[in-house]
Amino acid sequence: MARGKAKDADGNWKKFIWNSEKKELLGRTGGSWFKILLFYVIFYGCLAGIFIGTIQVMLLTVSEFEPKYQDRVAPPGLTQVPQVQKTEISFTTSDPKSYNPYVRNLENFLKDYSADQQTENIVFQDCGDTPSDYKERGPYNDVQGQKKAPENESLPVEVMAKYNQYLIPVHCTAKREEDVDKIGTVEYYGMGGFPGFGLQYYPYYGKLLQPRYLQPLVAVQFTNLTYDMEVRVECRAYGQNIVYSDKDRFQGRFDIKFDIKSS
Repeated sequence: MARGKAKDADGNWKKFIWNSEKKELLGRTGGSWFKILLFYVIFYGCLAGIFIGTIQVMLLTVSEFEPKYQDRVAPPGLTQVPQVQKTEISFTTSDPKSYNPYVRNLENFLKDYSADQQTENIVFQDCGDTPSDYKERGPYNDVQGQKKAPENESLPVEVMAKYNQYLIPVHCTAKREEDVDKIGTVEYYGMGGFPGFGLQYYPYYGKLLQPRYLQPLVAVQFTNLTYDMEVRVECRAYGQNIVYSDKDRFQGRFDIKFDIKSS
C-alpha cells in the first residue's frame, strides 16, 4: 500500500515537470510560457523605461558644475604636507632614517608641481576690455565674476606687515602660550614672497572646468624651533568667510606638534 502511494507521488512529480500527453512543462504549454514571458518582458521593460526617463529628466535640472541645493558651504580647508599620523612630526636631527620618510612624502607630493609636469599651457578666457570700475574692483576675471581684492578686517596685527590684498593670507603661531618663545623665526615662501594663496585659485569649479587644477601651496620654514621639547604650532588662513570650528581641525586652519630631538 505504502509502496503504491510512493510510486504515485513520484509519477505525479515527473508528470508535473513534463507532461508528455498535454506537452506541458511545469504545468504550462509552450504557448502559455511564451505569453507570460512576453508579458513580463514588456512589464519590466516599461518599468525600466520609466525609471530611466525620470533619471534623465532629473539630470536636466542638475548642474554639472555645482550642487542644486546647498544648505551649507564650508569655508576652505587648510592642511599640511607631509601628511602625518596624529598630526605630529618627530625625528632626530642626527639620524637621517628618522626624517627620511618626511622627505619622501614631500618629494612624492611635489612631483605634480615640477616643471616637467607643466607641459600644457593654461587656458585663459578673454575678458575683453578693462572694466571701467577696475580701480574699485581690482583685477577682473570673467569666469569667477567676483572682486579680486576683498576687504579683510580679520587679520592679526603681525600679518598686516606682509599683507597683499590679492592673496588669502596664512599665518602660523604658537598653539599654546607656553610655546610662544619656542617657535623662533618663521619664514614664508608664497606668491611674490607673500605668505598666502592667490585669489585666482578660488573658487574651485571642479575637474570638468579645471582639469589641470593644482591646489595652491605656501612653504613655511621654522628656522630655529626649540629642540628636545614638544612645540605645538597652529597655522590659519584669514578671510571674511573663513570661520574656525573645534569640530573640524582642518576648517581654515590646522595645528601640528613638533618633537625634534638634537641627538
